Amino acid sequence: MKMFSGVPNINFMAQRKTGLWVSALITVASILLVAFRGLNFGIDFTGGVLVEVHYPQAVELDSVRADLAKAEYENPVVLFFGTSEDVLIRLPPTAETNSAKVSTTIIDALKTSQPKVELRRIEFVGPQVGDELTRDGSLALLLAFLGIMVYIALRFEWKFSVGAVAALIHDAIMVLGFLSLTQIEFDLTTVAAILALIGYSNNETIVIFDRIRENLLSVRRMEILEVINLSVNQTLLRSVITHLTTLLVLSSLLMVGGKSVHSFAASLFVGVIVATYSSIYVSTGLAVVLGISREDLLPPEKVEIDELP
Repeated sequence: MKMFSGVPNINFMAQRKTGLWVSALITVASILLVAFRGLNFGIDFTGGVLVEVHYPQAVELDSVRADLAKAEYENPVVLFFGTSEDVLIRLPPTAETNSAKVSTTIIDALKTSQPKVELRRIEFVGPQVGDELTRDGSLALLLAFLGIMVYIALRFEWKFSVGAVAALIHDAIMVLGFLSLTQIEFDLTTVAAILALIGYSNNETIVIFDRIRENLLSVRRMEILEVINLSVNQTLLRSVITHLTTLLVLSSLLMVGGKSVHSFAASLFVGVIVATYSSIYVSTGLAVVLGISREDLLPPEKVEIDELP
């Protein structure tokens, strides 16, 4: 490949077939994990009990979780609700449907460490709400994929479009496989993380595709694989800086963000790592397999018709 000043000379496309095969195998493994091990759905999808309480002074969430654990409430989701004195508690579904009895049990559990805690409200969330959220979340993902496919097909070429959407689906499945393997809770913040990942990964792919198009039209003496290698190397420094800064922010969320954003940060952390190589080996590699060429991007020639005498 021709050397360009200040541009690395890494032959990424030499491993394109290996990258595609590895991605395909891990994708199949992730699908099997989700199919047989399943996801650890949170209260947003399974339904449960929603309780809002008020403390006379600031309280530690770990202390609230400890009080609920003593009362044998498993896997409670405890969040601040506006201030550090107001706490929102979400509990898994319970066989008891009497709100008065449930509220009394919860308040008695919380009063063990703070006798002046007050109950503000209690609600029962039915499983039908979870079904609606599942449908809406799936529809949002589907519309995102379709919209991105149409956009890339119009801006670039359909072979690029197929590669880009394949990479996005690949990234989403990888994150689902990770969540199934680790059994990290799957809730609304996780859906938000996957949607954010789709936008993030697509942006990375668009940057590479845009550089490939520029080089295909300007560097005429290079083969298609050489042009792709050049384009990836030209965007490499920008990609490294972007990924590292994003991972640093997500690492901070994982360490000090608390349980409320744990699934969001963990899902996006894994997704960013996956998107780093899928934008090269899945989207671009698949476009090569489909036979992308310089002619695909050339504007159509205008045919002039001579005027009849």
